[in-house]
Amino acid sequence: MNNSELMSAIAQIAEEKGISKEAVLETVEAALAAAYRKDFGQKEQVVIAELDPKSEKTRLFVVHKIVEEVEDPMKEIGLKDAKKIDKKAAVGGEIREEVFPPAEYGRVAAQTAKQVILQRLREAERDIIFQEYKDKEGTLITGTVQRIEGDVVMIDIGKTTGILFPSEQSRADRYYVGQRMKFYVVKVDDSGKEPQVLLSRSHPDMIRRLFEMEVPEIGADTVEIKGVAREAGVRSKVAVHSLQEAVDPVGSLVGRRGVRVQAVMSEIGDEKIDIVLWNEDTKQYIINALSPAKIKEVILHEANHSALIKVEPDQLSLAIGKAGQNVRLASKLAGWQIEVEKGPMVESQPAAGTEETPASQSEASAETLSASEEPVEAKEATSDKPEDS
Repeated sequence: MNNSELMSAIAQIAEEKGISKEAVLETVEAALAAAYRKDFGQKEQVVIAELDPKSEKTRLFVVHKIVEEVEDPMKEIGLKDAKKIDKKAAVGGEIREEVFPPAEYGRVAAQTAKQVILQRLREAERDIIFQEYKDKEGTLITGTVQRIEGDVVMIDIGKTTGILFPSEQSRADRYYVGQRMKFYVVKVDDSGKEPQVLLSRSHPDMIRRLFEMEVPEIGADTVEIKGVAREAGVRSKVAVHSLQEAVDPVGSLVGRRGVRVQAVMSEIGDEKIDIVLWNEDTKQYIINALSPAKIKEVILHEANHSALIKVEPDQLSLAIGKAGQNVRLASKLAGWQIEVEKGPMVESQPAAGTEETPASQSEASAETLSASEEPVEAKEATSDKPEDS
């Protein structure tokens, strides 16, 4: 590779990969200087190379720092000797002595330049990929399932491959090669040889971003999503708040005839979504979060950040939800540990001459169920159908 070919290669890389031509040139110059020092110079020498883009010629210089008293002859030169080379020399400056390498240096330089250009190309591509997807953290991107390796799904997202680990998958999804889906960019990891783009289909903020795409009122700052609690593939709860009195926040997310919420649900495998009103009053917010159950009373315990909920017996299964799902999601959404009190059950009167057994007394006693427990007796909660806005 002669200098003309080298400069053409540098220009081509800079144009195709969007890399600064000067940056590539500096890297090549540093490599050429290192190659000379290794094979033809001294290890301690300071050598620099200058590659002139116009003349396409390479010049090599050994650099010495000008000092009053020389301690390291390889790197320093006395002021008296420096003035013999340059009359304007001064302490603190430097003297460059041009060196002329032997003919075999041309072959070494060409090989070095090739290696450096290839390495720089790999580094530049890595940097471009990292920065491009780093800027997309916390956003949604569209990708295609490329391959499935055990429980890990590899996603083609354009310039690189994203990774969907089992912990970030939704139980409602079934993945197959060629499938196009939206993914939430959780993080771009730069610790390995290549940047890793970590994707998710189960992140709560995926619901938030999907609604931002469907609901123009959010972009107009008239409606705000205050929180999302999610059990991916099954159910989510979204708390909304209006920044303008005239705007119905729940209706904005639902859309006319439910078109907006249905569009979001179609992207997440028909996962059920409850949209509730956010309220600055904690008790009212907890009541809203437990929808569709009707709450009789909320008692807050500030010391341990928990709330005791009282409901009528016929609302118990709704408040708890299937396997405790409703109360769990409400706890996540409100940020309080919620316990549902199970009030006395209506018992049939014992027949005359019989006594109430300890077992029936136990059934009639009050109990509480926290969000972390899973009730065996709870029936599946029936969610409210969103009304047309």
